[in-house]
Amino acid sequence: MGYFGGRVVAVTGAGAGIGRELAVQLARAGARLALSDLDESVVKETADLCGAASGSVFAAAVDVSGRDAVLEHAAEVGDRFGGVVGDCPHHAVFNNAGILFAGDVVDSEFADIERVMSVDFWGVVYGTKAFLPYVMRSDRGHVVNTSSAFGLMAAPGYSAYNAAKFAVRGFTESLRQEMQVGGHPVKVTCVVPGGVRTSIARTAGHAVGVDGDEVARSFEERIARTDPDDAARVILRGVERGKARVLVGPDARVVDVVTRVLGPAYQRLLPAATRLQK
Repeated sequence: MGYFGGRVVAVTGAGAGIGRELAVQLARAGARLALSDLDESVVKETADLCGAASGSVFAAAVDVSGRDAVLEHAAEVGDRFGGVVGDCPHHAVFNNAGILFAGDVVDSEFADIERVMSVDFWGVVYGTKAFLPYVMRSDRGHVVNTSSAFGLMAAPGYSAYNAAKFAVRGFTESLRQEMQVGGHPVKVTCVVPGGVRTSIARTAGHAVGVDGDEVARSFEERIARTDPDDAARVILRGVERGKARVLVGPDARVVDVVTRVLGPAYQRLLPAATRLQK
């Protein structure tokens, strides 16, 4: 049996994109799945793709920005799968749910920034805290949190998203070290995707004056180069290898190199490139 075979694995944001592909590939690997998404209909579609009739897939509508909702979901997963609470030898959680917002700080409302932080950062914190007690009881537990290439390099017009993804990376890297210091048999991986062909740009919020259709078109034509199934394959391979950071896509690898080489000097390049595009 492979690395994920027989494990109870929770995946948030499983209704579409990377989350759906992770679920499908985990199902093929023999995992027992707890899938969640804000939209109940789409997460049930994912469950059907995974083979919900087998009884090894549980799908639920969960708003990851709600602490109580996430805690209740984790408890329900325990009830559904029994052993997840302590007897199951393998357990993992993929905190993958996220949203995008486009807009300069001066044009963004407090509520816009708070919404992105609530989903993209606090959703990861809640998911980690809710499942971590169970994961720590496993002899091969794993926490997998999704940041972004925008968690390595900031870009004008995406300050809220940058803030959340930088925060996810810091939170996750600290957690990994804490597990090592405490001697816990728990691996922690930070996923750093570049542009992936998902609906995130089409469903993104945007500040007044920002052309949402243009944001989506630019993302899909200039940035999104990696298919979700390829992204999921890279992520699962990196998780299986216990990597601290998994870079997804050639653009994520380029961003990683640029930020390492240039340091904060990259902040002179992006504004110039942005002005040329206008």
